[in-house]
Amino acid sequence: MEITKPNKASEILVMKFGGTSVGSPDAMRTVAEIVEHEKKYWKGVIPVVSALNGVTNLLLETAQKAAAGDRSVIDANSQELRTRHQTMIDSLLTTESEKKKLTWEVTQLINEFTNLVQAMYVLGEASPRGIDAVGSLGERMSARVLAALLNEHKVKATAVDSTQCIVTDARFMSANPDETATREKTRSTLLPLIEKGTVPVVTGFLGATPDGVVTTLGRGGSDFSAALLGAAIPAGEVWIWTDVDGVMTADPRLVPDASTISQLSYREVSELAYFGAKVLHPKTIRPVIENNIPLRVCNTFSPEKTGTWIVSDTSYLTKGIVKAVTAISDLSLVTVEGTGMLGVPGVAARTFDAVAKTGTSVPLISQASSEQSICFTVPIEAAERVKKALEKAFTGEIQRRDIDGISISPAVGIVSVVGAGMRYTPGVAGRIFTALGDAHVNVIAIAQGSSEVSISLVVSQESLKEAVRTLHGLINLEQGA
Repeated sequence: MEITKPNKASEILVMKFGGTSVGSPDAMRTVAEIVEHEKKYWKGVIPVVSALNGVTNLLLETAQKAAAGDRSVIDANSQELRTRHQTMIDSLLTTESEKKKLTWEVTQLINEFTNLVQAMYVLGEASPRGIDAVGSLGERMSARVLAALLNEHKVKATAVDSTQCIVTDARFMSANPDETATREKTRSTLLPLIEKGTVPVVTGFLGATPDGVVTTLGRGGSDFSAALLGAAIPAGEVWIWTDVDGVMTADPRLVPDASTISQLSYREVSELAYFGAKVLHPKTIRPVIENNIPLRVCNTFSPEKTGTWIVSDTSYLTKGIVKAVTAISDLSLVTVEGTGMLGVPGVAARTFDAVAKTGTSVPLISQASSEQSICFTVPIEAAERVKKALEKAFTGEIQRRDIDGISISPAVGIVSVVGAGMRYTPGVAGRIFTALGDAHVNVIAIAQGSSEVSISLVVSQESLKEAVRTLHGLINLEQGA
């Protein structure tokens, strides 16, 4: 498929680098080389960086333990941060004046961290606002390291805190961006730098309220930052650099011959992410997809590989019927059944209201057309809690035998087959079930969305690996057809 580049005229490339991509001196050098190389082909390049791998966890763990009364972690973890970042500085920079300048900047940020967690220790509390202030420091340090390294390579660069670009609400730890305000601030902050030939190295994961209070964007925050900035500029393309070659056809731990998928639609990525694949969270890439900006997932450690392109559903021409197979394990199948349910309104609503009150996520639902049973999957550790909640909600119906009972299956898994081409191809479901039948894999329950982009099957936990491998073989047949 030819990738269209409707925003290429902007001549600006946004590239996000994850924690492993900046986690060692060698990795950071590779990032600098990638930025330097791409700057030759684009008018502007905007790197968006995560904290060094493991640093954000260290920061947040220190805050929680300090608030719980553990004073010892403050000095120990502050020293670990100093050692890790000083090692990077000493390994990457050769100019003494630049070393001293960067060391001073990083030291100031570590001192800020120490002061924050000491306050949490004294107060015995870590508020969401305080947690965000602490969690923001890793990106602020790594951005300064990369900017200094680029300057050492004679690439003019400056670190930019994304608090100057991304405007959010005050929902700390998982803030929601104001995309209109973000567009205005991003363009006014970054475009003047690009016009001067400067590379703005932007912190991922962070934003700020209209009053300037630091927030973080939650799960996939650095990817989300890159997408928001890409949409705001707007960028010609957004590239997500990570430690894998792209999105895989299956988990390589289950399927050794899994391969990289060259192109995916946004809807396909959404299905893969929902059903357990380690790919971009749909929320994080929505801004660029809605603005029809092509997005690429690629490997920092194998930059010569193309990776995976993710494009909007409307500009997508599918190749192949089935694109990927993914799986979730350690689930239970909960079944509510009874002849008295037939034609009775509100049973499904009451069922899932009871489940929701337990705080349990339901990844798959299936209902018989006769309306005599509803089954759904829940994490195995939540199954007994859900069963008790349902028995309480339907006490009267169970006593009257309108509902025969609530049952829980032994451990099961969900295997999902994903591919936009399935909606246009008759007989796909038949081929899937034939393949599983030939492999002696019993299907317990089935669910298919109205979009027809995926078919999800519940199988026993023992059969899950065989089901994934069998259906991955079907992908290979489809691609070879």
